[in-house]
Amino acid sequence: MKILVINCGSSSLKYQLIDMASEQPLAQGLVERIGIEGSILTQKVEGKDKYVVETPLKDHQDAIELVLKSLVDETYGVIKSMDEIAAVGHRVVHGGEKYATSVIIDDEVLENLQDFVKLAPLHNPANITGIKACQELMQNTPMVAVFDTAFHQTMEEKAFMYPLPYKFYKEDNIRRYGFHGTSHKYVAGKVAETMDKDIKDLKIITCHIGNGVSITAVDGGKSVDTTMGFTPLDGIIMGSRCGSIDPSIVTYLIKQKGYSAEQIDELLNKESGILGISGIGTDFRDIRSGVERKDPRAILTMDIFGYQIKKQIGAYAAAMAGVDGIVFTAGVGEHAPEIRGRALNNMEFLGIEIDAEKNNNQNIGDGMEISKETSKVKVFVIPTNEELMIAKETLELVK
Repeated sequence: MKILVINCGSSSLKYQLIDMASEQPLAQGLVERIGIEGSILTQKVEGKDKYVVETPLKDHQDAIELVLKSLVDETYGVIKSMDEIAAVGHRVVHGGEKYATSVIIDDEVLENLQDFVKLAPLHNPANITGIKACQELMQNTPMVAVFDTAFHQTMEEKAFMYPLPYKFYKEDNIRRYGFHGTSHKYVAGKVAETMDKDIKDLKIITCHIGNGVSITAVDGGKSVDTTMGFTPLDGIIMGSRCGSIDPSIVTYLIKQKGYSAEQIDELLNKESGILGISGIGTDFRDIRSGVERKDPRAILTMDIFGYQIKKQIGAYAAAMAGVDGIVFTAGVGEHAPEIRGRALNNMEFLGIEIDAEKNNNQNIGDGMEISKETSKVKVFVIPTNEELMIAKETLELVK
């Protein structure tokens, strides 16, 4: 059975066609600059030349139509007809409180997703557009929504409630939701496999460290707390997002500096974080180069990043009354030993002992352990595979 996984951004679309018998991607690609001049599709298939198409794409329907044509292309494609696609799994960022699991998409689900736009105005509209485009072009193919927020719906009230007047929760659904759920679920499962233990018997801290950052406490296979909150702005310092700050900073900037709500939103989401502290950019490789040049702001950025992760690991070890495994994943988590080292340095009191040589090994393959044999807490670096997780959940629903 072949599952197509679609991940729509506002002007981009990532996709993979996965053969569920082998759980390997047959094709993977990216469509960029949708609705913008210079639209381009890049598709990779094992054993074939990279397929690049530059053509105007006015919307996501045009983009998905191009994706489907590329998959059945006689020279660069991997299937003979779209009938070979058993189902489409769509990454949807926000499922509100309503969806604790993935669902087959129908008219009612689409209406609910539209209601959640106010909770994720940057992400859900693009997700909905992608779903509707696929429905138009693949009318007899089941569509499944897999939510970033669903994995975190197991959090208790004490973890997800904000100390605001209760009416804001009842009337406006203001609470901690959490994101990157498919990634956290995937790597937690891989830790259990690697340790050869039932996930129900493990306390795991999953660190998804990329341009967006979230850390999750996973107790017995369930999310019990996570750093991202009502939106993906909360938590640890990120590429251009500030993470957690004193809320009064916002009112200070409005009253004393004359910022508007729109300017505050732009500042906190696009001008802060690693970019704001370093003044260099959001790409961690540029920060590393700055550290090598002994740029003080680059060094400060690196130190803040590692320190905040360390604090969160300590907090979640306390929340779960222990920890058996820690895992780093996503771009920075997988490829930045400096951050892992800063986050786990001098943590022997928690039973965490890092092997410096293993930590500095850049050849992580399908994953590796970076803790010493004597370490009571096992630490891993495992590449995330959100697309495979989406495909698995889609397969479960359509079987």
